[in-house]
Amino acid sequence: MKLRIGLFAVIAFASLIGASIWATGHQSIVPAINDLIANPAAGNNPWFIATLFDTYFGFLWFWLWIAYKENSNLSRLVWLLLVLATGNMAMAAYALIQLWKLPANATIEDFLLRRKRSAQ
Repeated sequence: MKLRIGLFAVIAFASLIGASIWATGHQSIVPAINDLIANPAAGNNPWFIATLFDTYFGFLWFWLWIAYKENSNLSRLVWLLLVLATGNMAMAAYALIQLWKLPANATIEDFLLRRKRSAQ
């Protein structure tokens, strides 16, 4: 379980960074945003808008899992900002961090569910 999820997260993370580097090589994000502002009709395609809604609601659904797993509000806020700013890159990084913390014999439940706080 840990190996398969980890492999998926590493592939997603590396692919997204690669795609971002490739896209930046063609056009930096700042001019792309400026072009969109200067020519709003280019970004006014109904499917572009629907895709943005779909993407960000997906980010928020994933973040709900993060909020469930994390114990501090500061950590929840930082991860929310990271997910909203970098999307699937932050999501893959979060999954890899969670996997790193697990023992080799962990189950899917150990990965998905909140760890019990130790008695103090």
